[in-house]
Amino acid sequence: MRAVLAWKETIRDQCVYDLAFKPDGSQIIIAAGLRVLVYDADGAIIQPLKGHKDTVYCVAYAKDGKRFASGSADKSIIIWTSKLEGILKYTHNDSIQCVAYNPVTHQLASCSSGDFGLWSPEQKSVNKHKVSSKITCCGWTNDGQYLALGMMNGVVSIRNKNGEEKVKIERPGGSSSPIWSISWNPSKDEHNDILSVADWGQKLSFYQLSGKQIGKDRPLTYDPCCVSYFSKGEYIVMGGSDKQSSLYTKDGVRLGTIGEQNSWVWTCRVKPDSNFVVLGCQDGTIACYQLIFSTVHGLYKDRYAYRDGMTDVIVQHLITEQKVRIKCRELVKKIAIYRNRLAIQLPEKILIYELYSDDSSDMHYRIKEKICRKFECNLLVVCSQHIILCQEKRLQCLSFTSVREKEWLMESLIRYIKVIGGSPGREGLLVGLKNGAILKIFVDNPFSITLLKLSTSVRCLDMSASRKKLAVVDEHNTLLVYDINTKELLFQEPNANSVAWNTQCEDMLCFSGSGYLNIKASNFPVHQQKMQGFVVGYNGSKIFCLHVYSMSAVEVPQSAPMHQYLERKMFKEAYQIACLGVTDSDWRDLATDALEGLDFDTAKKAFIRIRDLRYLELINSIEERKKRGEEYNELFLADVFAYQGKFHEAAKLYKRTDHESRALSMYTDLRMFEYAKEFVKTTDPKSTRILMTKQADWAKSSKEPRAAAEMYLSAGEHLKAIDIIGEHGWADMLIDLARKLNKAEREPLGKCALYFKKLKHHGYASEIYSKMGDLQALMHLHVETRHWEEAFSLVEKNPQFTSDVFVPYAQWLAENDRFEEAQKAFHKAGRQNEAVKVLEQLTHNAVVENRFNDAGYYYWMLSMQCLDIAREDEKQRDEMLKKFEHFQHLAELYHVYRSIQRYTDEPFSSHMPETLFNICRFLLNNLTKDKPRGISEVNTLYALVKQSEKLGAYKLARYCYEKLQELYIPSRLQDSIELGSIKIRSKPFHDSEDLIEAMMCYRCSTNNPLLNNQGSVCINCRQPFIYSASSYEVLPLVQFYLEEGISDEEAVSLIDLEVPQIDDRDANQPELDNEMQSLRLDEAADEAEDDPFTAKMSFEQGGSSFVPIKVSRSALRSMSRRDVLIKRWPRPLKWEYFRSLLPDVSITMCPTCFKMFHSEDYELLVLQHNCCPYCRRPIDEPN
Repeated sequence: MRAVLAWKETIRDQCVYDLAFKPDGSQIIIAAGLRVLVYDADGAIIQPLKGHKDTVYCVAYAKDGKRFASGSADKSIIIWTSKLEGILKYTHNDSIQCVAYNPVTHQLASCSSGDFGLWSPEQKSVNKHKVSSKITCCGWTNDGQYLALGMMNGVVSIRNKNGEEKVKIERPGGSSSPIWSISWNPSKDEHNDILSVADWGQKLSFYQLSGKQIGKDRPLTYDPCCVSYFSKGEYIVMGGSDKQSSLYTKDGVRLGTIGEQNSWVWTCRVKPDSNFVVLGCQDGTIACYQLIFSTVHGLYKDRYAYRDGMTDVIVQHLITEQKVRIKCRELVKKIAIYRNRLAIQLPEKILIYELYSDDSSDMHYRIKEKICRKFECNLLVVCSQHIILCQEKRLQCLSFTSVREKEWLMESLIRYIKVIGGSPGREGLLVGLKNGAILKIFVDNPFSITLLKLSTSVRCLDMSASRKKLAVVDEHNTLLVYDINTKELLFQEPNANSVAWNTQCEDMLCFSGSGYLNIKASNFPVHQQKMQGFVVGYNGSKIFCLHVYSMSAVEVPQSAPMHQYLERKMFKEAYQIACLGVTDSDWRDLATDALEGLDFDTAKKAFIRIRDLRYLELINSIEERKKRGEEYNELFLADVFAYQGKFHEAAKLYKRTDHESRALSMYTDLRMFEYAKEFVKTTDPKSTRILMTKQADWAKSSKEPRAAAEMYLSAGEHLKAIDIIGEHGWADMLIDLARKLNKAEREPLGKCALYFKKLKHHGYASEIYSKMGDLQALMHLHVETRHWEEAFSLVEKNPQFTSDVFVPYAQWLAENDRFEEAQKAFHKAGRQNEAVKVLEQLTHNAVVENRFNDAGYYYWMLSMQCLDIAREDEKQRDEMLKKFEHFQHLAELYHVYRSIQRYTDEPFSSHMPETLFNICRFLLNNLTKDKPRGISEVNTLYALVKQSEKLGAYKLARYCYEKLQELYIPSRLQDSIELGSIKIRSKPFHDSEDLIEAMMCYRCSTNNPLLNNQGSVCINCRQPFIYSASSYEVLPLVQFYLEEGISDEEAVSLIDLEVPQIDDRDANQPELDNEMQSLRLDEAADEAEDDPFTAKMSFEQGGSSFVPIKVSRSALRSMSRRDVLIKRWPRPLKWEYFRSLLPDVSITMCPTCFKMFHSEDYELLVLQHNCCPYCRRPIDEPN
């Protein structure tokens, strides 16, 4: 730190007690004698202000710069405007000692010997507060909340804005150590308000707002008269009885003298936001000094150490931007850094630090040695085991234990010194002298080596990485570069103030000067870019630059020197430069130029750096070809040009090396067909056709399909053309092509047909298959398109395709609910099992969906299907006949359950109570232990109980209620059944006689119970009951069997032998229908008493087992054709014969399903449904 006198004024016979700067620094207000003097910042007086009658002791400027105040021994305060006009005056009872403006509210505190007052512009009166001791100094906190008062009795009183005391600080010296000056630190970075206190006990102390002392008292060697902070609070200026002003750190460490005077310094103030300090002295002297803070720093490679706050050292890693602060708490005079060593010179000692570890990024230092001696030196250098002190012409080498080992005396002043490396304890120093001599000194050698002798003084030196070249900047700002061995001047450059060699590249250096950074590679021209400051280091692509007080690492792309090497085809050197740091585009330029120069090794490294796999593959392929013995550099270069897009140059080289085919492939791959045609220039049809095909491929990929198709056709590539035409659906173009094709060309024709199928042009597809003679494909086409008539006509001519047509036809019919037609189709195809499977699935679905009517119908169809299979396949006959019986049984159960389901689930029923009553009993009598899926016993019993109550079968109803109690009842029926089971107990315990009589057996005349656990047979004779398939009443029919030896045909002929009686009544009877057998009412016909059938019935009835009625030929002859009904089952089943015992009851039997009906019921149902209600046979269909 140096203090330079800026200006000095002396006011005769007047003491300068106080001064204050205007906040913008443009004016200085000085208290001198009876006047207030106003100076500008350059020391010229602007105006003296008169207004006080006695000595002016204090002045203060408001923070906003609009007014200032002065206080005098005449007990008055005058408020002045910035235009130097007095606007207000008020008084105290004693002389005014100090004044201070609040930095926020602009409230003025004025202090006298016995009180202090607080005044603000908006209030008329001054609020005054008494104090016990004389106030010597005062100061507001930065936020304007508190006022500190320093007193003669050694007390510091801290008051709030209203004047109330909040904190009292009592100094240990008491009244023997009066407080003479206080000041608050203005720094905004401090967390707490810090008050500095200077007393005449010759101590400087620091306190927090709370009154707690910070650190210990700092002893002074004089009586302090004033304490003042720099604008940012980093330094303190003090003056007093030692007749000088001193600079201190904010912690009170003395840094140096600002200016020595001839009398006491009563006041000193720092100009706002600057390094200028103004002093006021006892003898009237006013002096202004400029403080110049020199840069104390050191650099080694990427570590930079510099002084901060005069007492701290910061070590900065220029690459990682890490920083570490070393607090020395004393003035740092010199810094040196080398490898893992750091030397710091303090006023009385030198500290040697070392790094904790060898890690290049480690930033932790610890003290290694202390040299507790005072040294005077211009330059300080540290090595691994020594420190070097430079004082004018003398160099001293000291060990870390303060032993002087070597000393060198130079012939001229030392201007520059630098450690250039070496083994520990044997480092080399590069020394530049004022007389132009450049020396090399080794710390273990007492003799210096002269490298060069220049005619002018040396300013800066550096040696290249290999120690072969030396760069010097002389006092004329000329850069000179020498070869150390030959002493030859290699080149020189003007306008240089500092120089640095690149530590990673032998031939590169940089130098700064005239606001430019200059980079020079080898002996190429200099590359310039703007930059302020001095170059101090050059490592790789980073240049370390010192500008004013800050060091920065500038990232410099090495593009310019790299391109200079490329221009001279020096690819390896260019690669070394690129490794220091260039942009991606520079790497690409290097890679491309090296590739064109056929330096494949350098090109490969460069392409790896930019991750260009395409070119790396090219280089690898060329290297492989070279290994195989290829030596054609022109061919390699042609490949390179092709990759770079220089196609015409590549084609010329291909032609020169007799590789025209490669050129042709290149042009066609690039779709440059016109260039390809020019290049070929030959009538070779094969090459032309290949070219045409490739052009068509390109047209296809570039979404010009029609052009591509036409080109393929021209080139004879029919399949590719067909694909394009078919994909775009151009049917006309496709059929034209197909008609032109020969029928032997089956593959393209087949593709045409496939595309026509996709496009649903079945006529065209059919035409092509016919042309090809592919009958199977034609048949499959008809089946896929559901053109059954064409398929059937094809089958007639080609029976081998029967199953291929009828199976899909049957499946299609089944999908469309045309099951009878589907079955016929399955039969035609010989697929009975398929028919059964389809019907079984449909039946299952009908049951699951509660379509019981359909389920009954499907089961009947299934049974008939099984009968057909039994007739045709003897192996499956027994199994199929069992299935037939089972399916017939299920068909009848589901058929009747439909009526019950409708009754329980729907609100209305079309059936009479008697019919429902009969249906329920029939179902319950025929239900076995394995109940069919979907049939509910609860629903059946519930329907039966309701009809029983209606018809008077109370005993049966009570039995049904009891059965229901044993079953799980749905919640919807629960209440109804519980109520009904109670109500039924009020009814008589018997059934209606009419109902019982209706269950009479027509064979043995026994009255059967309404519910029979033996099934639908008589409990006496075991004769099965025959029910009407509509009302389920018992019909007056008895089944009989033929004796052995009588065939069905003979039996029918014997029955037909009966000679009918001729009577007028016959005219009223309708004739027998071929298809339908009916028994009509004949009131006049009396049964012959000697009827052999009746005799047979009565003779054989009774017994525990069923005895069937077997009739002889004579009995058959005696029967009337009108009394007999025959179920003419197809083979292998036998026919069944039934005899009516009440000829007056008219009965009709369906000729398909052989179900019996009362004739009136049957006719009504046929009229309703136009078919049989059971088997759904249309009424007009022939049997």
